[in-house]
Amino acid sequence: MLKEPESPQSPVRIGTRGSELALWQARHVAEQIEKISGLATELKIIKTTGDMILSVPLSQVGGKGLFVKEIEDALLEGSIDLAVHSMKDVPAFLPEGLVLGAILSREDPRDAFVSVHHPSLESLPSGARVGTSSLRRIAQLRHFRSDLEFVSLRGNVGTRLRKLDEGQVDAIILAAAGLIRLGYSDKIRQYLPTGLSLPAVGQGALGLEYREKDRRIGALLSRISDRETTLCVQAERGVLSALNGGCQLPLAAHGRLFPDGRLEIVARVLDPAGTTLLEESITGEALRAEDLGREAGKRLLDRGGKALLDAVMPH
Repeated sequence: MLKEPESPQSPVRIGTRGSELALWQARHVAEQIEKISGLATELKIIKTTGDMILSVPLSQVGGKGLFVKEIEDALLEGSIDLAVHSMKDVPAFLPEGLVLGAILSREDPRDAFVSVHHPSLESLPSGARVGTSSLRRIAQLRHFRSDLEFVSLRGNVGTRLRKLDEGQVDAIILAAAGLIRLGYSDKIRQYLPTGLSLPAVGQGALGLEYREKDRRIGALLSRISDRETTLCVQAERGVLSALNGGCQLPLAAHGRLFPDGRLEIVARVLDPAGTTLLEESITGEALRAEDLGREAGKRLLDRGGKALLDAVMPH
């Protein structure tokens, strides 16, 4: 049962996960909303399935939306007005009645190599232990360095950095965006080129989800959305929808907008071992962003991408 709409001057209630990075992101959104509207904001911390299951790799948990479902439930029941998500956590399809009202300007979308003793991925000795829980990262890095050992590493950014400092692993791979936002950019030894590690769909971008019929929030969010990031993420999510993918699969996509109004989308699907890497690249009119992404995804499926993904997580 949906609650009655809030009055125009009611505080904007923002749902967020409770990690240090999620709270930074929610506060960043709150500041923008307060700046453009003068409205007060309130943060409501919501624990998600992905936050509660820390003992196993996410790819083994199964399901989609592990970091968003409980927050979306709060939106649907009316206890919050909008949700702040890392776009890489948002599944291809949203629940009925919810929409993405804004995608904010993107931070650096690349993956970052962090190590105490080694300056780059290439400099790691054979057999070095690399910490990451992302199948996408593991598959791509195995494709280029099959001699490395990959160790499942869960937890927030600070926890992962501590495990690195303790010597549990020789290096970790994290999203550069999270390190930069939390003030850890000095920890980054190498930004991995997209040719080596293509980012996750939506990586580095923040998405704001709200109830489609909430005109007050819709009007607010339209004022803080970033056009370039939105188009690139739409293309990337087009790939995701064509592949019917969740966020824990070895698929990657990255969109780039050119000054002449064209958009390039590069998409990849791999097997977990990294032995097979399929890639498609399409350039077209930016206004067709989602269609370009879907087309890239369909081409990957036609080339055997479906079998690769089904082997990881049957649909």
